[in-house]
Amino acid sequence: MKLLNTDIKNKVLADMEQILDKNREELLIANQKDLDAFNRDDQALYDRLVVNQKKVDQMIQAVKEVRLQEDPVNQEISTRNLDNGLKIINKTAPFGTIMIIYESRPDVTVEAAVLAFKANNKILLKGGKEAYHSNKVLVKFWHQALEENHLPMDFIQFLEMDRTQTQEFLKNPDQDLDLIVPRGGERLIAFIKEHAKCAVLVSGRGNNFLYVHKEADWKKSLEVIVNAKTHKISACNALDKILIDSGIDGYEDKLKELKELFSEKGVSILVDEKVKTVLTEEDIIPNASVWQEEFLAMKCVIGSVTGLDEAIEKINANSGGHSASIMTQNDSIAQTFMENVDCAAVYQNASTRFTDGGQMGVGAELAISTDKLHHRGPLGLKQLVTNKYYVFGNGQVRV
Repeated sequence: MKLLNTDIKNKVLADMEQILDKNREELLIANQKDLDAFNRDDQALYDRLVVNQKKVDQMIQAVKEVRLQEDPVNQEISTRNLDNGLKIINKTAPFGTIMIIYESRPDVTVEAAVLAFKANNKILLKGGKEAYHSNKVLVKFWHQALEENHLPMDFIQFLEMDRTQTQEFLKNPDQDLDLIVPRGGERLIAFIKEHAKCAVLVSGRGNNFLYVHKEADWKKSLEVIVNAKTHKISACNALDKILIDSGIDGYEDKLKELKELFSEKGVSILVDEKVKTVLTEEDIIPNASVWQEEFLAMKCVIGSVTGLDEAIEKINANSGGHSASIMTQNDSIAQTFMENVDCAAVYQNASTRFTDGGQMGVGAELAISTDKLHHRGPLGLKQLVTNKYYVFGNGQVRV
């Protein structure tokens, strides 16, 4: 796509803010159609689908925050003047065309598009059928903002495809694709990776762990666990697995206290064989694969470990690489944990719910990447560019 200057990009975003604000009712009516047609059996997916006045406010705020951020394109990364007279400048550059495939969450239609556009990328939006009416209206708003500024609408495209058509598009796209971001569950990610012909940046899978070390503040631990597990079960940064160090003082009493707290909060529990000897009434984990499962529900696993090394090994073998937390007053132990756990975000004495672009100061995010190339963690505006070398010479030839 032709490079746009910052002023015109910011004008489009300012217009989008006004369009969202003035047309709230149209969006809410469209969203209600989606909600009425949705099967409430999947509560996590339903929660993601809801758009209300607060959500519209958040959409507007997301656009505004990106508008106010520095343009990430054409920023100088480095400059070198070589002995042969060549001057080499490395600058940021757009990816080109990004395709995002996501389930539910109409707000992704706003956040993904605003980030891609400000970074001068074309974006192809493939939302789930459950959010069809909401997404259709939001893309209409985007096109209105582009048209008002005499820009082509293909900067932001809405793909209306079923599963079979999407599969065929991934195998034989009718336009260049530079990056695909699947934002959803494991089945969606596996589907994209199987059929895509370009780079795929994996995001969205959680299955996050929290380890309570023997030197933890137990009161703080309970507060953090409850927040991470129950604050928003549909989020990829929610907690699913809790490891309790068997060396902690009052180990058995603490397990029972945690069980009672979860019972009060409506959280069901699965336990490993060690914890089963204490919490005898709880169901044992049916098979090892449960350790790798993301629940997105009021459900968790409580397991027992005999020290830091076992906790790290258990997490690295089973987590989704998203977030992991340690509760301990021992900073040295925490440092070892954080350096050796292989996740995009690692915490000491804090909830995994902070793995979020807005909470981490990044602003709106395209996704939470659990890949290691080219970036891990929240994909904000600065992460939606690649780089390009500008080499200036005066007739130099290589000898």
